[in-house]
Amino acid sequence: MTPLAIRVLTAALLLAVFVPAALWAPAWLWAMLMAGVIGMAAYEWARLSHFPRFSASLYAGLLAACALLLTFVSGGDWSVFQSGLILLALAFWLVVAPLWLLGRWQATQPFVRAAVGVVVLLPTWAALLYLHARGPAVLLGVMAVVWIADTAAYFAGRHFGRHKLAPTISPGKTWEGVAGALVALVLYAAVLSRLVEMPLLSLFFMVAGLLYLSVLGDLFESWIKRTSGMKDSGTLLPGHGGVLDRIDALTSTLPIATGMLMWLDRAA
Repeated sequence: MTPLAIRVLTAALLLAVFVPAALWAPAWLWAMLMAGVIGMAAYEWARLSHFPRFSASLYAGLLAACALLLTFVSGGDWSVFQSGLILLALAFWLVVAPLWLLGRWQATQPFVRAAVGVVVLLPTWAALLYLHARGPAVLLGVMAVVWIADTAAYFAGRHFGRHKLAPTISPGKTWEGVAGALVALVLYAAVLSRLVEMPLLSLFFMVAGLLYLSVLGDLFESWIKRTSGMKDSGTLLPGHGGVLDRIDALTSTLPIATGMLMWLDRAA
């Protein structure tokens, strides 16, 4: 099979598992499944940070367990913890991550890497729970922004890519790929505006902002891999690399999208 065929087949298998879970899994099962995904991503993050295998496994297990325990220990205060995690993600992705990339920070100290992994992954898990509670249509609708952008950028960059987006961070990404993703998302926003009866201009600005964040999340993980001397975060997903490679853009977009929805809920 060609690399593209392997990539498409893996994506199809992932969707065949993920979409039914999003549609029909009860809240407790969804929380456990997503904690497992975050745990696998945490293990890859730790290995990117050159943690020994045992330490990486311990870190991943503790992060996944911490995610699950938060919902039980916090009880009625879970929404407060959830909001706090989203605010933490907002600060990181809107301020820290751009400065990190601009400054080409290495930050190889184990404690710093461990803390950043928590900031990147735990709010993503909280966002997945919040969006699932809002309804599968909301969850899949938000995630579709990243999936559509990623797919369009891949094909547009492959066929038309000439101008590098960030050659010192991720040589494969191009401005043409970003433009292709934006065109695809404009079409998605046009369809969505009819389905949910929202103004097209508002949806356009929302998906454009999420596109910026998805690129930022992708570039951030690419920089971490570059500083670690690794091409992929793992080998679990043929054609895609590791779990972290597959969810890197989601770690930046889902918490911010959740923050938007929380704000809209409280403003209503």
